[in-house]
Amino acid sequence: MCKSRRRDDSYSSTEWSEAFTLSVSNKPRATLTAGTTIIPVGGSVTLTCSVQSSDGWKYEWFRRTQRTSEGQIRDQQNRDIRVSQGGIYRCRGTRGNPVYYTYISDDVTIEITFSNKVVVKQQPNWPQIFRGETITLTCEVQEGGETTEWWYDWRGPRTPTQWTHNNDVTFSVSESSSGDYMCKSRRRDDSYSSTEWSEAFTLSASNKPKAKLRADNTAVPVGGSVTLTCSVNPSSSSGWKYYWYRDNTTVDVVPTSNGQISVSREGLYRCRGGRGNPVYYTEDSQEIQINITEFSSPVWLIVRLVCGVSLIIILLLLLYLCRQSKYSCFTRWIQSESHSPGSSTNHGVNQNETHEYNSVHPGADEPRDVTYSLIKLQNLRKKKKHHKPEQSAVYSEVKTGAAEDSLMYAEVKQPKKEKAKKNKGTSSPAADAAVYSEVTSGSSLSQ
Repeated sequence: MCKSRRRDDSYSSTEWSEAFTLSVSNKPRATLTAGTTIIPVGGSVTLTCSVQSSDGWKYEWFRRTQRTSEGQIRDQQNRDIRVSQGGIYRCRGTRGNPVYYTYISDDVTIEITFSNKVVVKQQPNWPQIFRGETITLTCEVQEGGETTEWWYDWRGPRTPTQWTHNNDVTFSVSESSSGDYMCKSRRRDDSYSSTEWSEAFTLSASNKPKAKLRADNTAVPVGGSVTLTCSVNPSSSSGWKYYWYRDNTTVDVVPTSNGQISVSREGLYRCRGGRGNPVYYTEDSQEIQINITEFSSPVWLIVRLVCGVSLIIILLLLLYLCRQSKYSCFTRWIQSESHSPGSSTNHGVNQNETHEYNSVHPGADEPRDVTYSLIKLQNLRKKKKHHKPEQSAVYSEVKTGAAEDSLMYAEVKQPKKEKAKKNKGTSSPAADAAVYSEVTSGSSLSQ
């Protein structure tokens, strides 16, 4: 309160004024607000600085980046300003003379977003990922982003939480890896200019699969083969190569990519799938026993049956032809043996000689067991009464034996020809010109 008095009258004064209440507050802090903290390239945003429940303030503005120190924005003393640059902004209020300053405001970060679209890609690009596999997620800036140097930021269960110069993250998939992954990029020369966040990439980790083995047949014929097929379920997975094992040893050093092999050896077979780098293996398949069997195929049985029947028919046909021939097949064989080029004995026949022996002569040093063929030629001339027809015989050595007094020879006789009797009402058979063979077992000839 206050009162007054006149200077020329010390004893004259006014009454006391009414009380004026002064409330003293702590030093205030300016408050900074922004319409948005993310603006597109070429756009702007309004920043507002205020001091609560007081008037008469002017304002100072400050901006900094990660690479530049904080500096005051000149010619900006208004409560509201409009900015188009990314960075960290602060403000404070001033008033009075001498100037009184409020506390400086909290930071507000303004980011400039590029129009480049960002996507998260997975490598290897398999439709289904299994626990234990190693994958790489890549943040890719599209639409001209390859000409700019970028930094990358990730959001996800298994990704970094700060900016990094690597555009990819590699990790082994586990149960905790399942979830959404996003990324964005910013220019290296402007920490507050970045792309927008990419669309979420959802990673789902499945349990370790087991390979499945099947065979078109478990019995392999001698000289044949069987096809084995290995597969990995579910069918939506891809990129597998297949590794084969027989009796706990590797069958193929180079894995097959089509899931099939042809085997012709007996054994216990199994397989498993593998993919990626480092290679991720499935669980082993069940085991299948492949056996080699001689009569495993009905086709082989039919072929052998046909061959056997054909052989029997050929033998019967040959026997029939032999029986229908003029000379027996056995006699012809003996004759061919006796006239073979390898024999050094003269087999000629002289009608004036009674017998001629081949390879056997009286007075030989040692007796031998021989088989002869005796061919008797009947004299076809008309015989005189009490005159014995001349006969010639040729003995031909066929085979040497071990016994001393055993002899096998074939005698070929030609019956004499007779004219058919012309009896009335009867007909006699014509002269038979057939030659037949008689095989007799006897003792060795003494002549």
